[in-house]
Amino acid sequence: MPSGPQSKVRGPVSPVVPTSYVIITPVRNEQDHLPRTIGSVVAQTVEPRVWMIVNDGSTDATAQVIDRAAGNHGWIHTFHRQDRGFRQPGTGVIAAFYDGFRRLDNLQWDFLIKLDADLSFERDYFERCFRHFEDQPRLGIAGGTIYRQTDRGWVVDSPEDPPFHVRGATKIYRRACWDQIGGLIQAPGWDTVDELKANMSGWRTCTFPELMLHQHKETGSADGTWRNWVKNGLANYVAGYHPLFMLAKCLRRLARRPFVMGAAGLWWGFCQGYIRNVRRVEDADLIRYVRHQQLNKLMFRPSLWL
Repeated sequence: MPSGPQSKVRGPVSPVVPTSYVIITPVRNEQDHLPRTIGSVVAQTVEPRVWMIVNDGSTDATAQVIDRAAGNHGWIHTFHRQDRGFRQPGTGVIAAFYDGFRRLDNLQWDFLIKLDADLSFERDYFERCFRHFEDQPRLGIAGGTIYRQTDRGWVVDSPEDPPFHVRGATKIYRRACWDQIGGLIQAPGWDTVDELKANMSGWRTCTFPELMLHQHKETGSADGTWRNWVKNGLANYVAGYHPLFMLAKCLRRLARRPFVMGAAGLWWGFCQGYIRNVRRVEDADLIRYVRHQQLNKLMFRPSLWL
């Protein structure tokens, strides 16, 4: 399996399109799902300038899948990281993401997309997303709605997410917004901190309800249900959530699947931040902003959480 870095991208690898965008996909052991994602991206009506797929030390046939795709399409590039021997929930994916980002070098782009490797979507998905950005100049971060398959058919995954939240699996960043928020933190909660920073800076963030992505692997399945909820609670701590807001969030979740476990995992993960003295996001203004918004929510005032 290839393990060394590939060459950097030094310039455009496909004709310039009206909306210039690049995609970065960190991937680990996704040989069964990645071909669907590749098929979806290759079929897009608006072709990306570069799709950088970062193999994060996969031990299955993922490396062969992405190398084959790169051989068939000049705008697909690969980078192979060494296997660290274990998963790093919440941080490993961003380390891999930045390995890909650095290899874009000085390539010019209007939009940057962080895309997971277990999704499939319609061929005009990105084109329709960019129309929203064109119509809303202050839209900074957005993406489609993720659906998962159940015995009742395809249903929205995580329907309780706040309206400003965009799932980390399908983040689209406008260049000006990306530059203003300073990129992503390499810690749990990265996919909330980016949106909170954007909103504090006057950008809008949202999920497009009419644009569907099919997710072919259950959210958090690689970590297990309990560990995934604990990770989410720790992410809320890192993002600076107010303890009262967090308590209300956990109490509300008691009656939702997975009953009790989800709430308990969230609260334990949040408390672990204090017990272990985990470093929070290093932005006092952001934490004040987040907590002000959350207290507004608790007092039934207008806030990001509506």
